[in-house]
Amino acid sequence: MTGSEATGASGTAGPEVTPRVLVAGVGNVFLQDDGFGVETVRRLAARTTELPPGVELMDAGIRGVHLAYRLLEGYRTLVLVDLVSRGGAPGTLYTIDVGPEPPAARAEPGPMDTHAMDPATVLALLHDLHAGAGGTLPEEVYVIGCEPGDTNEGMGLTPAVADSVEAAAGLVLDLVRRASSVPQGS
Repeated sequence: MTGSEATGASGTAGPEVTPRVLVAGVGNVFLQDDGFGVETVRRLAARTTELPPGVELMDAGIRGVHLAYRLLEGYRTLVLVDLVSRGGAPGTLYTIDVGPEPPAARAEPGPMDTHAMDPATVLALLHDLHAGAGGTLPEEVYVIGCEPGDTNEGMGLTPAVADSVEAAAGLVLDLVRRASSVPQGS
């Protein structure tokens, strides 16, 4: 059997399916450190030769609705890159295994502000869209988060957050390499 074939449930050999992985940088580049996710994905785009097959990068920016619809296209793994406030020093990185379930605590439905959708809101919307339109939900969801220093209006990351971008890109690469090595449906 070659590396491009695998034995299916019926015992017959068939083409091996490369797990699809989406890495999405989330944030608003006009709010200083909120551009962390977008900048990290840009940095990864310069390192595409290091990405395994099946990994796609997306500068989601503030387009959370677009991201939610794209996720219905059948990604096994989602890696969101965004700010995460957990009380640490600015620039502190976190790897969070969110899992495939929607966030437990949800705000009451109301008008949707498509320019202020955090990852929890995007994931909740994804589950709502799946319930209404079908599609395939990711089996694994991770957040690579960075503790912000300043999210006031302005361009550019603060020094502590800017210094964390390369390390965050490394964490994403580690995650996508692991996710890409697991056969789909496992």
